[in-house]
Amino acid sequence: MGDILSFWKSASIKRKRLYSLFFIFLLSVMVTFAGTLVPLSDEDAKMLSDNVNQILVENDDLGSLSVAIFVNNFRLCLLMFIPVVGAIFGMFVLFSTGVGLSALSMTQGIPVGIAFLSLMITPIFWIEFASYSLGMSESIWSFRRFTQKRWAYLAWTAIFIGMTAVLLAIGAVVEAWLLLMVGV
Repeated sequence: MGDILSFWKSASIKRKRLYSLFFIFLLSVMVTFAGTLVPLSDEDAKMLSDNVNQILVENDDLGSLSVAIFVNNFRLCLLMFIPVVGAIFGMFVLFSTGVGLSALSMTQGIPVGIAFLSLMITPIFWIEFASYSLGMSESIWSFRRFTQKRWAYLAWTAIFIGMTAVLLAIGAVVEAWLLLMVGV
């Protein structure tokens, strides 16, 4: 335990932020995977799958689907930036995402492990999880800086929100294209 504390204490602020981001990313993946392990009845899986697919029914072109996906993802990500509460909320969202993935895989007859691994190889996974992890790690860092009364830190938070907006916009276009053109 002492090695971990000395490792953390000797790290620069930039390294601590990167370590935090990496840790939250790994935790996010584990929480999402845990959500896929929730047992669902066939009826629940069908209801959740229909709910997830509703966005495709309402938005059948690349432009409107991209906007709908972006608005949904960015709204959730913005909430993840709220000090402390945002990180908890983010983990709940990612657990729910795992449950939704499980429902989709059940209704399509795909083993959930294969569905999860298939998601992990897409650029969408990396873009969205990086954005969400950034929001949640900033949630923790913001709380720390606010308790220290370091209000100038808000400028960094604004920069990171802008970065996640750009990443999620790119991710939304890629996701919409994959859903509409490839049928993923």
